[in-house]
Amino acid sequence: MDPILATFLILGAAVIAFLSGRLPLAVIAVGVSLALWASGVLPLQDALAGFGDPTVLFIAALFIVSEGLDSSGVTALLGRAIAARSRGNSRRALLLIMLIVAALTALISVNGAVAALLPMTVIIAVRSGFPPARLLLPLAFAAHAGSLLALTGSPVNVIVSEIAREETGHGFGFLEFGLVGVPLVVGTVLIVMLCGRGLVPERAASALPRDLSGHADTLFRHYSSPVSSLLPDPALETVGGEEGVAEVIVAPRSSLIGERAFPGMVSASGALIVLAIQRNGKDTGSRETILAGGDALLVRGPWAALEALTASDRVLAVDEPALWRRQILPLGPAGYTAIAVLLGMIILLVSGAVPAAVAGLLGAGAMILTRVVSMGQAYRSISWTTVILVAGMIPLSTAFLETGAAEVIGHGLILAVGAAGPHMILLAMCLVVAILGQLISNTATVLIMAPIAIAIAGEMNLSLLPFLMALAVTGAAAFLTPVATPVNMMVMGPGGYRFSDYWRLGLPLLALFLAVAVLLVPLIWPF
Repeated sequence: MDPILATFLILGAAVIAFLSGRLPLAVIAVGVSLALWASGVLPLQDALAGFGDPTVLFIAALFIVSEGLDSSGVTALLGRAIAARSRGNSRRALLLIMLIVAALTALISVNGAVAALLPMTVIIAVRSGFPPARLLLPLAFAAHAGSLLALTGSPVNVIVSEIAREETGHGFGFLEFGLVGVPLVVGTVLIVMLCGRGLVPERAASALPRDLSGHADTLFRHYSSPVSSLLPDPALETVGGEEGVAEVIVAPRSSLIGERAFPGMVSASGALIVLAIQRNGKDTGSRETILAGGDALLVRGPWAALEALTASDRVLAVDEPALWRRQILPLGPAGYTAIAVLLGMIILLVSGAVPAAVAGLLGAGAMILTRVVSMGQAYRSISWTTVILVAGMIPLSTAFLETGAAEVIGHGLILAVGAAGPHMILLAMCLVVAILGQLISNTATVLIMAPIAIAIAGEMNLSLLPFLMALAVTGAAAFLTPVATPVNMMVMGPGGYRFSDYWRLGLPLLALFLAVAVLLVPLIWPF
């Protein structure tokens, strides 16, 4: 089969699979790589080269750095700062949330920033007496804008920077994205603040994260036992942030069934202590109990040990320790260490002293070596779907370039609108990215369109940089559907949004992003 035809067929099959939603994204991406090899488009080494690409390693490392900031209390501190300064005023809360999530996204990615601030945003709304829906869609969309403030804001930024480095000899600098990111954040904030009340529907939430800030006090009052003195202070600050408590239920068919337990006993590892046991809602007192399915245990110990316990199949957690920890954890030594590691990584990225992948891996390694993040946390923090998606789709970009498929599409676009000038062909390319980006992963969209941008720039003898930066900008403009990005879906339940709610605020923001991509980007990076 002709390699160009095979590449188009594989692309078409991948897009259909993405749109159907029937297969996991990672499976589709791996399938693309294998199909490129099976069809003879690429040799096996090239078809699987994405899994060893420095871009993929950098993206994976950023997830670990993000986990270090989150688990050490840095992001929780930001959430508490918002709550303290909003003082029940929805407009003040809205402004603070959008600015902080944009700044945080620039450092730890869209998904990490929104996941970290989502529970606190809901709590701020509920405590202040207004619907969370008023804040959550702006939270997600401001994060999209903030992803363009720095290189680390999005996998898309990393991808276009590495492509620019390969094709032109130098990539985009760490803060160079901010030349378009700052106007996008300012524009997004202005549109939401001026028009948001009419564009963001106020729905009843279908699922809200729990407010666990007073959870220690609840447990303190709910359990009475001979070792109640071992319960943490209701404020939990006396524990110093190093330990916590967890309420767990003995799972059906658990290996704990039949085991003997009593208040005050220490686990076999020596890390956890049983504070109290309840059966049918009543304390068993100090006597020894033969555990049965459905028994409730209150245990205390280091956060890592609690999270390991609740992750096992022996017990069911009433409330996840990680969620509680991140709502109340004070900023301690681990937080300052995480900030220092982040600053060190940024210095390496800004200075260009080492490749981006090396800077990211050094940052992730430092988080682990300083024990801010455990190895278990490191593995769990990586969004493997994102990593495999990027790794699997990189060979498709390679195939577009090597087979000439990108040149075919690029030549077609040039024939269609090229006579109107480079701005028009840039607009045409951005519209394709914007449409695809509402339906499939924006990362996959950019990987598909990047070789076409290279072909267009080469055939028209134009600089590649404005085309790549425009790809990054329009790739971030995934506003019109909840399936466009994980964060759009993340706020859907807590906000009570419907599928049709996204385009109301999304359309003016998409217009803003297209205007910046087509008009501002060529002024900064001329054709």
